[in-house]
Amino acid sequence: MQSTTPVKAHNSIPIYALFTANAISLVGNVFSAIAIPWFVLQTTGSATQTGITGFFTILPVVIAGFFGGTLIDRLGYKRTSIIADLASGAATALIPLLHFTIGLEFWQLMVLVFLGALLDTPGGTARAALLPELAEQAGMPIERATSLTHVIERGARMVGAPLAGLLIGIMGTENVLWLNALSFLISAGIIGFVIASPKPVKKEAGTGDYFGELKEGLRFITQDKLIFALVIMIMLTNFLDTIFGGVVQPVYVKEVFGSALNLGLLLAANGGGAVIGGLIFAAIGHRMPRHATFVAAFVLTTFRFWVYLSQPPIAVLVIVTLITSIGAGPLNPIIGAVEFERIPPDMRGRVFGAMQAGAWLAMPLGMLLGGVFTEKFGTFPMLIFLGISNFIATVSMWFIPAMKEMNRKVIPTQPQTELK
Repeated sequence: MQSTTPVKAHNSIPIYALFTANAISLVGNVFSAIAIPWFVLQTTGSATQTGITGFFTILPVVIAGFFGGTLIDRLGYKRTSIIADLASGAATALIPLLHFTIGLEFWQLMVLVFLGALLDTPGGTARAALLPELAEQAGMPIERATSLTHVIERGARMVGAPLAGLLIGIMGTENVLWLNALSFLISAGIIGFVIASPKPVKKEAGTGDYFGELKEGLRFITQDKLIFALVIMIMLTNFLDTIFGGVVQPVYVKEVFGSALNLGLLLAANGGGAVIGGLIFAAIGHRMPRHATFVAAFVLTTFRFWVYLSQPPIAVLVIVTLITSIGAGPLNPIIGAVEFERIPPDMRGRVFGAMQAGAWLAMPLGMLLGGVFTEKFGTFPMLIFLGISNFIATVSMWFIPAMKEMNRKVIPTQPQTELK
């Protein structure tokens, strides 16, 4: 006798629309990440001011993460994504607009960089919060969905970085920012017209006030030992990575190679390696122990610093960057799977935002100190410091008991006050 139970139809269009919107927005962000620091270096020649620029790029991420997550939960994920994209596009467009009309002072650039990053952060968090339901709608395992999300993120660097370097040489840094502003508009249109608003989630009893809900999100993080350990360790490694990527690497490339295109090639290799690692993890990651994979992959990424010290030809540096960056591929998919398994659906905005803020908390300081110390000591002593510090930080993750919990899957049904 045949079963009459209806088979649930899957719809993959919304999740691939989300992937597309993310890809377009992220490519635009890569344009900005290369164009703005290079513009500052070209016009001032100062590593310190480059570090200040990075500071005003990252500080708003921390602020928006802490205070914007609750707003995301209240406004809804789709609405927040659209509003944030439109506002960020306007802030970005003002940079070339002012430059070509009345002129743009350094402090004005910092204000616009700050506002653009402040508005962009809630949009990215809101799009991430849409993922589990869209994956379920498409019949896609969450591990594969998170892997593809981060493959797209890394792929955006692979495509956007060399393209940005090429376009800077052809169009100039200011004109490249017009393309970044356009990317936000396209992303908002895709989210608005293709993805339906998710059904409201039944919430646990809460305080009813904004700051009370914010405290609930922070309490959840501190009471979940694995989540808390991840935030602390990523805070440390992001601090070190920001010194390298935000200051040491662009200054090194300018000193040794003198071309924005070479910086773009290195960022592309970083993205390409991470894409390869992400695709490998998407295929076999569900059969691998998360903790061992996480630590080993992190350690692999630290070897690049020692190669930079030898000043190899750009082709060798690109190949080494590609290989070591394979280790970056599994990192965010593992973190994402852990988050979606442990965080209640109605708390994603505030918990994701607070986690991102915590992970990025030390990055503005890294930008400032990176600029000052690179100018004072030079790139080569900084590379030695980064190589040693990163290796110690990543190996220590093997010995943290709470991080071994990432091998155990948890269904996020408990109220946050019951977590141990």
